[in-house]
Amino acid sequence: MSTHPSVTAPFSLAQLQQDIASLSPDAQQIIFDLVHLLKNKTTSSEGSVTVQNTMSEWSDFIGCGEAESDLSRHYKTYLIEDLDAKYPHY
Repeated sequence: MSTHPSVTAPFSLAQLQQDIASLSPDAQQIIFDLVHLLKNKTTSSEGSVTVQNTMSEWSDFIGCGEAESDLSRHYKTYLIEDLDAKYPHY
């Protein structure tokens, strides 16, 4: 069961401002970063959507987690092993 209120459309700008103001400073910064990222979204001439990324926008994620060096190639194997370890009776 989710503890988050459901989003109803349309929503009012005033309510959105109140909701953001009630968040912690860290949560507000995440929202501001997301808006900045979305504002940098552009559509290329081929019609596909691209995002103009800079290393500084993604630098917070560098080193935030640890994984096997070949995870991108063998992620399903690792997932199955972890699920089997966590839920051996299935």
